[in-house]
Amino acid sequence: MEKEKEKLDRATHEIQVDGDLGQVQIADEVVAIIAGMAATEVKGVASMAGNIKNELVAKMGMKNLSRGVKVDVTDTDVKVDLTLNLIFEANILEVSGKVQEKVKSAIESMTGMKVSVVNVRVAGVVLE
Repeated sequence: MEKEKEKLDRATHEIQVDGDLGQVQIADEVVAIIAGMAATEVKGVASMAGNIKNELVAKMGMKNLSRGVKVDVTDTDVKVDLTLNLIFEANILEVSGKVQEKVKSAIESMTGMKVSVVNVRVAGVVLE
């Protein structure tokens, strides 16, 4: 039981404390989902890329919305690493820049957390 609480404490971060109403916590997984969804909304992004476990989960029909996303949430900021597959004719620098802006904006507006870094790794190119 103690290990479960410790695991939960490491995976969540307090974003607001109000003595009268209580506290608001957000899980790292939620920040990763926000980042992944924002990235896939950018024109030129074909999909998120993931490791072999994520690929197997996707083939079994289960959707993992944080696939290809790694977040490091601290008390002061959020660092995001994204692994993407782009559409063949997309301009890599242009699309990557738009992804960085969109992910940063989405996380900051939805959570109030400061995003310091959004790293983009292009893992593949997909023909439409």
